[in-house]
Amino acid sequence: MKSWKAWKAKHSNELTLLLILLGVFVLMSVLSPSKFLSPGNIQTMAFQMPEFGLMALGMMAAILTGGINLSITSVGALSGIVSAFVLSSPWAKTNPVLATLLAVVVCVAIAALTGLLNGFVIAYVGVAAMLTTLGTMTLFDGISLNLTKGGSIAGFPSLFIQIGNGSVGGIPIPILIYTVAVVAAYYILERSAWGIQVYMTGCNRIATSFSGINTKRTLLLVYVFSSVMAGLGGLIIISRYNSAKVDYGSSYMMNSVAAVVLGGTSINGGHGTVAGTVIAVAIIQMVSSGLNILGVNRYIVDIVIGVILIAVLAIRSLAGIYDRAKLLRKHTAS
Repeated sequence: MKSWKAWKAKHSNELTLLLILLGVFVLMSVLSPSKFLSPGNIQTMAFQMPEFGLMALGMMAAILTGGINLSITSVGALSGIVSAFVLSSPWAKTNPVLATLLAVVVCVAIAALTGLLNGFVIAYVGVAAMLTTLGTMTLFDGISLNLTKGGSIAGFPSLFIQIGNGSVGGIPIPILIYTVAVVAAYYILERSAWGIQVYMTGCNRIATSFSGINTKRTLLLVYVFSSVMAGLGGLIIISRYNSAKVDYGSSYMMNSVAAVVLGGTSINGGHGTVAGTVIAVAIIQMVSSGLNILGVNRYIVDIVIGVILIAVLAIRSLAGIYDRAKLLRKHTAS
């Protein structure tokens, strides 16, 4: 009984999010049962959510350290565009298997390099994460625009297109990739020694450095991890669209921040769970899809997501003030 209560208290945020997810599902099902519960809509959400979820996992890692990665969608776009050059080459048409494998390697490599750049400037140069990633966002977008001349790159092997559009045993391949990434992120961030260092750095970077932990190296690897997640998301996007363009997935930047914060990760760093982020991604994806089905203007959907983000931040801030006031009254009374 005590263990159940302890588990419930520890995971109260995730349980609350699951109830919200269930509530949103029931609400959308009641408002538009024929469309929302249709196999086509369920399949669409299953193919769209993984790319969003991967971006959110990358954003979560950065926010856990008290930072942020504003370049996350630009990293995904740049990685996808460079991979697209491999996939659209004449060589790829005669060697689809090798071209697909090479494209995946190139995508991850480019993403990791962008992460190294972000991490080095933040950790070793000492520039604030928001300013660094704002600068690299502009840099990566500029490189992408120069590579594509503002257009798109298309004509990929059919084998590669299956990554974003195919299924295995009725389960979409993007969902399988996302599941593997979620499990990997859970063990890396919440169960590994390095993951503990990430949380400690987010709680108090100075104290963590005095404890003998190389916080600079930890931060560097955080932004590499963040960018690799974004790169995988970008890979799924270009596969799903069968083309690569600089603005693909651009809306995921704000949505990923909203998902991370809604999922319970502290914007100040040091607290958050992968499970919370994953459930929050599902909530936002469901709200977005449901509102689109109901015919709500796409820009209104963005407004709703923005309102959700502000509301969650405000509620969390007020809850923190209340808890501190309660603790102060308790100490004063004693």
